[in-house]
Amino acid sequence: MSFYTSLNGMKNAQTDLSVIAHNIANVETNGFKRSRTEFADVVVGSALVNPRMVQGVGATLESITQNFAVGPIEQTGSALDIAVNGDGFFTTRSTTGQTLYTRNGSFGLDENGYVTDNAYNRLQGYAVDASGVPTSTTPADLQIPATNAGAEFASVTVAGDGNLIASYDDGSTIIVGKVALASFVSPNGLKQVGSSNWQATGLSGPANYGNPGEGRYGDLMSGGIERSNVDIAEELVSLITAQRNFQANAKAIDAATQISQAVINLRT
Repeated sequence: MSFYTSLNGMKNAQTDLSVIAHNIANVETNGFKRSRTEFADVVVGSALVNPRMVQGVGATLESITQNFAVGPIEQTGSALDIAVNGDGFFTTRSTTGQTLYTRNGSFGLDENGYVTDNAYNRLQGYAVDASGVPTSTTPADLQIPATNAGAEFASVTVAGDGNLIASYDDGSTIIVGKVALASFVSPNGLKQVGSSNWQATGLSGPANYGNPGEGRYGDLMSGGIERSNVDIAEELVSLITAQRNFQANAKAIDAATQISQAVINLRT
């Protein structure tokens, strides 16, 4: 029994090491959220067993939980680098029609004026009237017109309330749309799909949309990007602990082997 108990411990320690290594590898990934492993003990018993004689048989992986705490914000000076100063996810739509959620606000413009991330997923927002009031509750692609009454596009800014403001070479400005933010009842239920993107699942519940700076949704900060929330010092301490756990379980297997060998020697 001790062999299998310690083997489970080694497997759990290996899982812990893998999660920690993934966190450390993404310490420079914008919008990345660290994960942690949670374990549960395993016992063997029945209704007829004396509860004072119930024996533990090791531990099992219960869950790998994501930590959605806000990471530090780095100032970049680029108008379409956007950080959420609080709760909320940006929504993007991929070229294949998938809806993705992210905290990585590194955006730019493609050749057609759509606001996209580095993988050409299009940022979603609301259509607005001339004063910036949303005219729809359904997010759609945000696109900046190349001209305005004959004037050429010059620059774009993002206000704290999410309004996307385009400027033209004649000095005119128009509000193109408002960036939509999404929230979830259980963000830990979101499915990681890579590149600091998540997808909604039955565990997370559907996305609830709102305006930046209203209710639970944070203001937007133009010219900044949210960095990874990984604390490298904390991860290195956890790495050492997981390594020691692995070594201790390996030592327990070695001790059980020596005991078994001693019993075999007694019989011979």
